[in-house]
Amino acid sequence: MHTSKTQNVARILLGAFLTFAGVSHLTFNRSEFLAQVPKWLPVNPDLTVILSGIVEISLGLALIFMVKNKKWVGIIAAVFFVLIFPGNISQYINKVDAFGLDTDKARLIRLFFQPVLILWALWSTNALKKKN
Repeated sequence: MHTSKTQNVARILLGAFLTFAGVSHLTFNRSEFLAQVPKWLPVNPDLTVILSGIVEISLGLALIFMVKNKKWVGIIAAVFFVLIFPGNISQYINKVDAFGLDTDKARLIRLFFQPVLILWALWSTNALKKKN
């Protein structure tokens, strides 16, 4: 399915963002990501951060390079953004400081960016468009 130049640029930017975020999970932002893992999650928090970092790197690279399957990659990325949203909610509810989000207002505003990421993944890969 054809995507515009704007969609392609947006897809590649999202892919680069996800790849960078994934690398930061595994390296310099590890403690920040650990702070976002909900306490109720029945998985080791460090393992959660490592696995989510690997998934982000994989999705980021897939968004950039798997052009023929971009629609499915976009859908999977959108699902991933939905699945990690409870971490953002937990950060807000439990007043956890991470990534400079050190006020209730900042943490609340952050919640509204998750739907943007979901739509970005779907729009930039044409996953929102019905097949003709």
